[in-house]
Amino acid sequence: MQVRRRASGDTTADATPGDWRGPGPHRVPWYRRALPGRAARAAVDAVAMGAALLIATLLRHDGHVAEVDFLGLVVLSAVAAVVHTGAGIHFGLYTGRWAYGCFEEIAALVRTAVTTVPAVLALDTVLGRLVPRSAIIAAGLFALVLTAGVRYLVRSLQDSRLRPSPEHGGRVVVMGAGEGATQVIRAMLRSPRSRYVPVALLDDDPAKRTFRVMGVPVCGTRDDMADVVRRFKADAVVIAIPSAGADLIRALTALAEPLNVDLKVVPPVVELFGRTVRVEDIRPVSHEDLLGRREVGIDLAAVAGYLEGRRVLVTGAGGSIGSELCRQLARFHPAKLVMLDRDESGLHAVQLSIDGRGQLDDRNLVVADIRDQQRLDEVFAEHKPHVVFHAAALKHLPLLEMHPSEALKTNIIGTYQILQTAMRHNVDRLVNISTDKAADPCSVLGYSKRITERLTAAADAAATGTYCSVRFGNVLGSRGSVLTAFAAQVEAGGPITVTHPDVTRYFMTVQEAVRLVIQAGACESKGEVLILDMGEPVRIADVAKRIADAADQHIQIVYTGLRPAEKLAEVLLGPNETDHRPHHPLISQAPVPPLDGAVLSLLDPSSPREDLIAVLHWLADSPALPKSPHPVFAGKQRRAESAAAAVPFGRHP
Repeated sequence: MQVRRRASGDTTADATPGDWRGPGPHRVPWYRRALPGRAARAAVDAVAMGAALLIATLLRHDGHVAEVDFLGLVVLSAVAAVVHTGAGIHFGLYTGRWAYGCFEEIAALVRTAVTTVPAVLALDTVLGRLVPRSAIIAAGLFALVLTAGVRYLVRSLQDSRLRPSPEHGGRVVVMGAGEGATQVIRAMLRSPRSRYVPVALLDDDPAKRTFRVMGVPVCGTRDDMADVVRRFKADAVVIAIPSAGADLIRALTALAEPLNVDLKVVPPVVELFGRTVRVEDIRPVSHEDLLGRREVGIDLAAVAGYLEGRRVLVTGAGGSIGSELCRQLARFHPAKLVMLDRDESGLHAVQLSIDGRGQLDDRNLVVADIRDQQRLDEVFAEHKPHVVFHAAALKHLPLLEMHPSEALKTNIIGTYQILQTAMRHNVDRLVNISTDKAADPCSVLGYSKRITERLTAAADAAATGTYCSVRFGNVLGSRGSVLTAFAAQVEAGGPITVTHPDVTRYFMTVQEAVRLVIQAGACESKGEVLILDMGEPVRIADVAKRIADAADQHIQIVYTGLRPAEKLAEVLLGPNETDHRPHHPLISQAPVPPLDGAVLSLLDPSSPREDLIAVLHWLADSPALPKSPHPVFAGKQRRAESAAAAVPFGRHP
């Protein structure tokens, strides 16, 4: 919350927070603004109570006015009004607890009526039976109907004044008649300046054929989209199904394309993170929606159990995966969220996205290189993390094929040093981010990440905490993503380059991937690799064609051929790995043969490229090596020193 600063000569700065309305005479206390409206509500309810007593008494006497004791009726009406008002105050009717005419207020009206009737019956007995008892009981029901009716009428008038005009906003057909569509329509119809005016709904559920949401009718199923759009002269179709998967989005997109209407969509559940849908959330369908959108369930209790109130450290926090990890982890209220990266601009961007400040004045922002062992020890000693997410890595396959020594230094040695440091500082849980290239690897990137999976498995066997790897495929929207590359090629006028007409890849949005990574961190594992279900693989040529067709100009597609060490189709499971999902329907768990870190002494970054790749290949594919007394993995100090001296860079203390 921001506090309004006192300016020189500013006499309004002393206003009570919440009461500031401008200079001098325009400042009005909140109670003077609120009380007239609440008093009017109480007065209307009191009049309704008196009218209900009159109607009930007349009905009791079959309409014979001469038989009615009007003096007694007036006295009891006044008594009933006082009792009703007191009960209403007690139950929150006149204290501003709810919006006028909402369901909660109607429930409070019922409680008020139930309390008022017995009290008035008792007082009527004390006062000498001013009206028949049956009339008092009936008056309670009549008063409830009258007071609720007044609220419904006022609420309807308010809604009608807020309802936008089709002349000022685009006419919209909404696909879906569930909770998401209800939230969207309510938001659209509560603003006179709304850009969208819903005119019809479509839903495939036969039970909703006569359904209406705030007066907007269901007019058919998705197959009726063309007829409904023409009948209502709609300008846009909004897919208001937050749980819709990529298959459904693609199907609805295909139906809407020939209709010459704008196609909009609400964000998926994973982006909403439990909040309601707003008009501002409506956006054009993106390629991420068409390729990687799925509903990802998450066990919030399990995740909060290992994150809430704990100190969490993320390496590679400035990258696409690391930054999204930080944004989602922050929602679980860790005691401390330490963001580590060697890219200061990336750290600035992720801080800005989380707290909106980006002042770079927080000790939890750490500029460090995972290849620097001394710096890692300093960071872990200062922040003492309980949980570590290791996302820092080099990931571009062609570059690492040319420069395998960099994969060794960052992906392998860097990860090994993170594991060592985590164990020395008693980290409870570590999640190593891997890639589908590590499944049956045939590239430097794949070899290096498979080796990190094996090093993590060895660390888990020796550590008191839980250390695991998480493996998944291409992440849409990440730096280096195929969509980013294609968009840049279209911006440059083309052509779009595709390696092979039949190449396929798995895709997942960065939000979905990170959500599952966080869930995977809660799974019990024994040094296993946890493999995220990526859905069905997608032909890259189809993606390129869709992007080219959507461009404003003609874009050519050129096939360049597979690059060295590049697969035609990626796999998520290696040859000896089974699809075993004991803890989560979208997370497989496969055992990993551990690799003792002492063998890293065999690796020399100055070796010839071909020799280094051959050693990486051997370490990635070799069977589990026997346990050896290594400094961290075995804990024997003397042999630790000799093993550390043998490993390059002087990395191992």
